[in-house]
Amino acid sequence: MAVLSTPRSAVRLAGQGQPIREHLFRIALLSSLAIAFVFLAALLTYVLVEGWPRLDSRLWENMPSIRDPEIAGAQSAITGTLWVISLTAVLTLPTGIAAAIYLEEYADKTRWWNRIIELNIQNLASVPSIVYGILGLGIIARSFGLGFSVITAAITLGLLVLPVVIIASREAIRAVPPSIREGSLALGATQWQTISRQVLPAAVPGIATGSILALSRAIGEAAPLLMLGAVSFIRFNPDGILASYTVLPIQIFNWISQSREGFHFLAAAAIVVLLAILLLMNSAAIWLRNRYQKRW
Repeated sequence: MAVLSTPRSAVRLAGQGQPIREHLFRIALLSSLAIAFVFLAALLTYVLVEGWPRLDSRLWENMPSIRDPEIAGAQSAITGTLWVISLTAVLTLPTGIAAAIYLEEYADKTRWWNRIIELNIQNLASVPSIVYGILGLGIIARSFGLGFSVITAAITLGLLVLPVVIIASREAIRAVPPSIREGSLALGATQWQTISRQVLPAAVPGIATGSILALSRAIGEAAPLLMLGAVSFIRFNPDGILASYTVLPIQIFNWISQSREGFHFLAAAAIVVLLAILLLMNSAAIWLRNRYQKRW
């Protein structure tokens, strides 16, 4: 009996220790979440309080001014941001999703060139954004002759976030259960019919989440656009893809660098507008994700 009691006591101790470790791990996770939430709430509160005096129609109806912060607005920057990010999405999302479909569903992973492509995509995701700005300046703006225009900024930002879109889309496609593919093929569907009607609808939630995260990074970038001639003082809205432009991050940077306090309030209000655009983008992604999750 003494020999048998030792394993039982060890099992009891192990059973008691396991919930303690899980409890400590849960506390650590909740603490990390609470710290992140506190810092985010503090940032949003500070920006909202600072920018509240200028959160009115003047901000999106008036053009920038270098003399009077009371009449200055950010209409050209808001319009330029919408132009650039919309064109970036049009150029990047179809290309990234198509590349992910090819690499995940069609590419032979035993081929050396496919392995090189996958390795390069992973490496490009970690390249600093200023490098893409230099690339856009030397090749897209000058070699291709597109100049410092909206299309140049959109192509450069598209190249910046394209690896993120491809990686996120591949992970979402890979997460689709193989039984869905096997069942569709067993019923006589072709590979493309299986991908377009079964795999992609099931992968839409993950693809939408990754795409919005990529575009959220693009909308907040300022360093590559500074290389591409996005000036901070433009008193007109872009009227085409070859027009000059400015964006909210550059306009905010310009106002923050001013000495007068009124421009600082204006910069805080512009930050709130930029966060509102991000919130709308994320809300659209959440709506799309929930819609397809209910279907599947």
